[in-house]
Amino acid sequence: MAEPRAMTSTTHPSQMVQNPFQRFLIATEIDTRLLGMIGALAIIWVGFNFFSGGLFLTPRNLWNLSVQTASVAVMVTGMVLVIVTRNIDLSVGSILGVVGMVMGVMQTQILPVQLGLGLGHPLIWVLSLATGLAVGVGIGALQGTIIAYLRVPAFIVTLGGYLVWRGAAWWVTAGRTVAPMDSTFQLMGGGPTGAIGSFWSWVVAVVACAAIVVGIYFGRRQRQRFNFPLRPVWAEVSLAVIGCGATIAAVWVANAYPWPVRIAENFAEANGITVPEGGLFISHGIAIPVLIAVGVGVVMTFLATRTRFGRYVYAMGGNPEAAELAGINTRWVTVKIFMLMGALCAIAAAISTARLNAATNALGTLDELYVIAAAVIGGTSLAGGVGTIAGALLGAVVMQSLQSGMVLMGIDSPLQSIVVGIVLVFAVWLDTLYRRNKH
Repeated sequence: MAEPRAMTSTTHPSQMVQNPFQRFLIATEIDTRLLGMIGALAIIWVGFNFFSGGLFLTPRNLWNLSVQTASVAVMVTGMVLVIVTRNIDLSVGSILGVVGMVMGVMQTQILPVQLGLGLGHPLIWVLSLATGLAVGVGIGALQGTIIAYLRVPAFIVTLGGYLVWRGAAWWVTAGRTVAPMDSTFQLMGGGPTGAIGSFWSWVVAVVACAAIVVGIYFGRRQRQRFNFPLRPVWAEVSLAVIGCGATIAAVWVANAYPWPVRIAENFAEANGITVPEGGLFISHGIAIPVLIAVGVGVVMTFLATRTRFGRYVYAMGGNPEAAELAGINTRWVTVKIFMLMGALCAIAAAISTARLNAATNALGTLDELYVIAAAVIGGTSLAGGVGTIAGALLGAVVMQSLQSGMVLMGIDSPLQSIVVGIVLVFAVWLDTLYRRNKH
């Protein structure tokens, strides 16, 4: 028998493993928990497609699923950092509701009427969004300051915020629904006009694939620079192929979903286009809220993994006392985390309000539970110190897939809540087992 090779500083661990599948996982450095979630998502999709008579895995449903996931996906990227630092935020749904109501009032009353800009003014959506972001960051700063400097537990502060901000959302308009939203603002909600079309979707796909390849290349250069073990070239190529393949498949699905027949005919009539005998096929392409969610995910991933702030967050989650002794201003970092969470709630509020074309008192109801569940299902440990943005985004897709699939099957809302609750408890149990086995 051949003796196993001694491992040097530049030898990748995969070269010491004989099992092909294990070697692939080690060589590509794919997180096994992430792989498990992808497998679970595939089972959920195939199962719902079977029980719904083939309705789930259609371009229309998958496109709608992506849009419905967007607001929760935006908020879950911030919830990861909150939970990593051993805190919790139960107020995100209520913050979304009050910020959405503020943005709605800004667009329908304050800016066009009281300040005299007039309906349809190009600055209305910009000023409304800026005001919403300011309110969200302000609420986050207030809650973060109470948690960090007054030492009130995050659970209590955000539970109080859950009640306070939900009541404030009602108080802003005395319970009235505010509609309609500014036409430009509505683009953030999706729909035929809230998507970028086939051509620009393929442009996004090309840019994304180029970014994946360039990222892998420069990652390899960095490993060489610091004399770290290099992944085998075949593993790097595999990652590039998988990443680009998933991107192209997602864009293909988005482009396969056409505009509704009546809207396409109205568009053709307005632009003097002759409608073919089989009907006019105009692709939706990628929805704008999905682009926003993906953009937020990329920025938050960079923030969590490539900045000093991100390192401080994970250090605090791993050992708060050691982080403080190391000179990290843990109180100020905590305030910044909750300010960031408030800003992300404002972005999610813009998406939700634009999608409904109205600000309602029910906006964001139970979103806090879906956001926390998505983070935990995505591998974020409630014990702190562990969690990834990519995993949380995948968790958000899993949560929305469960909800969407149950709606297609006609399952009653109470039973949907039961299923979500069971899945959440199961995810926490798996996390407990995973951490126990690691130690």
